[in-house]
Amino acid sequence: MDRRHRPGGRRHRVHHLLLGLGPDKNATRPADGQTGGPVRPDGRVNDELRPLRFERDFTEMADGACLVTFGRTRVLCTASIGEGVPRWLKNTGRGWVTAEYSMLPGSSNERIRRRVSGRDQEIQRLIGRSLRAVADLDLLGEREVTVDCDVLQADGGTRTASICGGYLALHDALTRLLSSGEITQHPLTDELAAISVGIIGGEARLDLPYIEDSAAEVDFNVVMTGSGNFVEVQGTAEGASFDRSQLDSLVDLAAGGIARIVEMQRAALAEPPAQRST
Repeated sequence: MDRRHRPGGRRHRVHHLLLGLGPDKNATRPADGQTGGPVRPDGRVNDELRPLRFERDFTEMADGACLVTFGRTRVLCTASIGEGVPRWLKNTGRGWVTAEYSMLPGSSNERIRRRVSGRDQEIQRLIGRSLRAVADLDLLGEREVTVDCDVLQADGGTRTASICGGYLALHDALTRLLSSGEITQHPLTDELAAISVGIIGGEARLDLPYIEDSAAEVDFNVVMTGSGNFVEVQGTAEGASFDRSQLDSLVDLAAGGIARIVEMQRAALAEPPAQRST
């Protein structure tokens, strides 16, 4: 649904690669576990994710940080823990997790103005809701964690990438809080990931770049937990309506993609985050 923003500029080389998942550009058949289908503009089959990378601690000042890359879409996610909570949570013993989202001016072919648009507000509310769905706020104490998601380059799927990277940044921030002894139990209760799906030319496709998102007849954003429960499903028909079988096929396609993303998140988090110097 990020159809206003086209990819901008030349490709940037990724110098720090922790984990990657993506298609073999020379392949003519799908990888194991993928059902295949016609080849797409970027060489993928319909149920294939774009090259996906997570880099933890891309920056070192925030309590948690992750640079997430889906193809040409890149989002820097940072998590910052502050003492105190919104007024309506004071003296409850509960914490809060919120999110902010923005597209940097050079993230698209057309310069993005430095302001919070209605679209930005909608997306940051989605990110915050999603993160809170896997957080036990009682275990956080009266602290507020802000997850900032800054889009460095946009080529579709910025909100879903923000959720995937934001989860890792939040996880590392809370792990450090636990290691410091300030809390006694990790507040996160499950993994969290999201992906876009859509119908283009009558075909259901996973993880849409801008060129497909802008042409989609139907597009969805799906957010799920690692245990397979749904957090949010956003979907719309851009023209003609769609039927129940198409809805089911899109949700199933998203679930399969999210399961693969969660596997990568688990692998990325296999080692605890490095200790911060004081």
